[in-house]
Amino acid sequence: MLLAELRRREPEPSPVLRRRAAGWCARNGLPEEALEYSIAAGDVDMAAALVGKLGVPAYRQGRVDAVLRWLGWLEDRGGIEGHPMVAVLAGIVSTTAGRAAEAEQWAGVVDHWQYEEASGPDDPAAAGAWAAVLRAVLCQHGVKQMRADADEAARRFAAQSVREPVAALMQGVARILSGDLDGGDACLRDAASVTDETGAPDVAAVALCERSLVAMARGEWGKTQAFAQRARTVLRQAGRQDHYATPLVCAVQARTALHRGDVSAARQELVTAQRLRPLLTYALPHFAVQARIELARAHLALSDPEGARTLMREVDELLRRRPDLGNLTDEAAAFRTRLSAEHGPGVPGASALTTAELRLLPMLAGHLSFPQIAAELFLSRHTVKSEPLSIYRKLRVCSRAQAVVRARELGLLPGDDGLSSHRGDKAHQGMRCNDAQRRVEVYGPDSGVPGDVAQAGDDR
Repeated sequence: MLLAELRRREPEPSPVLRRRAAGWCARNGLPEEALEYSIAAGDVDMAAALVGKLGVPAYRQGRVDAVLRWLGWLEDRGGIEGHPMVAVLAGIVSTTAGRAAEAEQWAGVVDHWQYEEASGPDDPAAAGAWAAVLRAVLCQHGVKQMRADADEAARRFAAQSVREPVAALMQGVARILSGDLDGGDACLRDAASVTDETGAPDVAAVALCERSLVAMARGEWGKTQAFAQRARTVLRQAGRQDHYATPLVCAVQARTALHRGDVSAARQELVTAQRLRPLLTYALPHFAVQARIELARAHLALSDPEGARTLMREVDELLRRRPDLGNLTDEAAAFRTRLSAEHGPGVPGASALTTAELRLLPMLAGHLSFPQIAAELFLSRHTVKSEPLSIYRKLRVCSRAQAVVRARELGLLPGDDGLSSHRGDKAHQGMRCNDAQRRVEVYGPDSGVPGDVAQAGDDR
């Protein structure tokens, strides 16, 4: 009767009626409907409690947009800080979405709750277990502490009789980074098996990726390829191809393709990894460094030292923020020494696009001006001048439209953005130009700041 009354009064039922509907749905096994009614009613506390329960399952179902919408609504109303489970969820989602600063911000909120307040409306046992997972993922205090945090998460979940595969996953990663391949592989095997029961495809994919690296370290190339292919299949079946695990899957597949002599397949894997590399930030430090080292090895095997150097510069920046990543630190140093002896072409190509440039590249396919892009991506005036020029130089093009066409040809951007075909044809013409010509084309002949190219009457 209550729901019928709501439908009759739509679109403007009172907040009181919506609040009653939220309570009714919550009591009658409709938690997501309860969440939507509580949001419509503006009931922050009820919405936060429901997000704390629904967030992880929804994320694992691939409903990332829904989770981000819930979290955004709560953040706008100051509804995350007082709910530790929601703060943990915000931190975890931020790590996997490439939002490193936000991940650390929410980790700080969780630490404040645990060590200063130690109370709250959420289930403290569940929130404490997930907080330990978040600390292990961020690895802010080195591998030894990461291992302690992962073990703590496993104990806390076990105390609640919860089989949570992410705890075993992080235990496995921490042990591998500590040099214990056998112990780490056993934990990863457990993580992958538990996901079959709990339905956590993201955890399964990452565990299989890590197992593929262990197999590669042992020289077991058949197992390496099998684990990586299983990881890719898991992500595809879950509709999560654009997952943060994909670059590492691609790196392993590229290495195995090169091992069997399939250069074309290896190159395609590297392009896919390049497109998704911005997801791998210092909020996922071990995974970000692992993927880049393996990708750099593949680039070097393909006689592309400039691409490898770009990746290793990013590794150096990651290690500056997270200096203690166990044996990954040693692997990076050894590969850096090997790379220093290589000599390649003086002008970097598309494989040398940096993570920052890869983030900017999709924006070039839209219709925002450069100042608007700068505002959207929180870029400085200097950056919005220099990064497009660097992208053009590496793609061997002279304009924004040409860069978009070339990026699509390389697979770095998806299909058409609505630019007319004659623009695409023009973009293929006159692909050589100097930096002075690029500056005129991008910023206008007499401008000291980026011009609004979309309104300047040219083809960009």
